[in-house]
Amino acid sequence: MVSVGVIGSGAWGTTLALLLARKGIMTTIWDHRPERAVEMQRIRENSIFLPGIHFPETIRVTSDIVDAVDQKDLLLLVTPSQKLRENLRVLTPYLSPKTILVNASKGIEISSLERMTEVIAEELPASRQRIAALSGPNLSREVAEGKPTAAVVAANVPEVAREAQNIINCNTFRVYTSNDVIGVELGGALKNIIAIGAGFNDGLGYGENAKAAIITRGLAEISRLGVAAGANPLTFAGLAGMGDLVATCASPLSRNQQLGRRLASGEKLTDILQSTHSVAEGVSTTQAALRLAERYHVEMPIARVLGQILFEGLDPRKAVPELMMRDPKGELEGSF
Repeated sequence: MVSVGVIGSGAWGTTLALLLARKGIMTTIWDHRPERAVEMQRIRENSIFLPGIHFPETIRVTSDIVDAVDQKDLLLLVTPSQKLRENLRVLTPYLSPKTILVNASKGIEISSLERMTEVIAEELPASRQRIAALSGPNLSREVAEGKPTAAVVAANVPEVAREAQNIINCNTFRVYTSNDVIGVELGGALKNIIAIGAGFNDGLGYGENAKAAIITRGLAEISRLGVAAGANPLTFAGLAGMGDLVATCASPLSRNQQLGRRLASGEKLTDILQSTHSVAEGVSTTQAALRLAERYHVEMPIARVLGQILFEGLDPRKAVPELMMRDPKGELEGSF
């Protein structure tokens, strides 16, 4: 019988656990806070991130890392990206050599500029051939409510991608496979930057034309950096690229889109981050992406201006003229 562990009890980790448990798979959610684990196990829901969504009997919640990791067929890693390395070091002693490790966090480690699967491979070299990444247009609340969507799971070893696909795929969550781990991870991480920009657009009332332009030119930036890092350009036309980008930029359920809206209304970044339980990965990803752009000599004007708004106090209303009045050029100039 298949057994799965989910490391991380936020909205997305809990949602993935619900998908698996509803298939009849015994699924264990790990929360590092004993009091939270006890509460979720007792009331049978995640009252902070997914209130009102009942846990089936096939979900267990624990703060015991051995219980969550030992002898699992698949381990979903769904912690904030900047905390992943720390959590890997906690679970390493209890990891079975047969376990498939699937990263479902969408971020880039600021200190190393590594993608999440690179962090996993570095910390768990013995598991290097059993690592995969999951991404796509997957807003947690909609997925948890059973609304249909699709995703892609990527691995360097095709058999690993197929095994993960078979475990995760269900009648409301269609999973495709890919061998482009770089593209799938960077698409999922970088779209959060553009979602902040889409939130600015909505908060400032600039309309749908402007948002469509942000999404389209944002995809160009994502693709340029991704290809420079070794990704397949076609990945960015798929679920982990355009699919995830559109969902995140368009929906008020997106944490990063909401952060952009709130900044546009005049709230301070520190106040917004302190007021929410969820992590808006786009903030740290903006820092990492700009450093990667320097490394690969890639132009990312939207990300650059968003970085100035987030970290240098640039007024969003001044950012738009700056972007609009850049030197005119051909639409495909600088493309892969």
